[in-house]
Amino acid sequence: TVCAQAACPNIYECWEMREATFLIGGEDCTRRCGFCQIKTGKPAAYDTDEPRRVAEAVEHLGLRFAVVTMVARDDLDDQGAWLVAETIRQIRARTPDVGVEVLPSDFGYGHDTTQGSTALDQVVAAGPDVFAFNLETTRRLFPTIRPSFDYDRGLEFLALARERFPATTAVKSNLIAGMGETDDEILACMRDLKAAGVNTLTIGQYLQPSAQHLHLDRYVTPETFDHFRHYGEVELGFDHVESGPMVRSSYHAGQQAMDAKAWAPSPGQPGGGPC
Repeated sequence: TVCAQAACPNIYECWEMREATFLIGGEDCTRRCGFCQIKTGKPAAYDTDEPRRVAEAVEHLGLRFAVVTMVARDDLDDQGAWLVAETIRQIRARTPDVGVEVLPSDFGYGHDTTQGSTALDQVVAAGPDVFAFNLETTRRLFPTIRPSFDYDRGLEFLALARERFPATTAVKSNLIAGMGETDDEILACMRDLKAAGVNTLTIGQYLQPSAQHLHLDRYVTPETFDHFRHYGEVELGFDHVESGPMVRSSYHAGQQAMDAKAWAPSPGQPGGGPC
């Protein structure tokens, strides 16, 4: 899992709920974001057996909910969409009761909307419970922090996902606080995401991976994170907002899916009641 590789502070809590996150598509990303510790480079060849191995791991670990994320693969004609879709299919075949969230890139939608839309359709057909694309930062900071992506195209991509996926599939995004934005900019971004059809949102604190990464601007107080959550759930109407200093995109992913009515655990699974 990427949980161990990324030294996630929530690994034990997630494991108690039998949740884990897998990074597919290789170890090298074709894009560079200022906050991300995944290295940029030329990825290895397409590994068509990876979906089977991920599904095997999900079964072996006895997970109830699996998150599948991936590096950007601009070197591939389909941007890696088949890999995501096949991983969903393989997990469903082995463990049909396990909830599945996928967190890919925008499949190149920011540069070619037709290509991105076609790639998205492959994932729609595979039927995940949750589809996520992380906007990560605010409009003003976007060109500096995520130069390979586009803020408005990202919102368009999320709106397209909401349009293409059935209503029972949750559409999700994430924001990282502490990278130079203001609280008001976070709130504005939340409004943009809600308008795009996003119904589940996570907000967490930026922790600078190394001296070479984007400089940490501030530590956001727990009270401010609580305000973000209240604003999102009560005033904007998100189904679920997970907001806190240690929150990461996949934190409490199963509960987020449950609150969005996108998935429910089976009897005997953690949170699923008695057998």
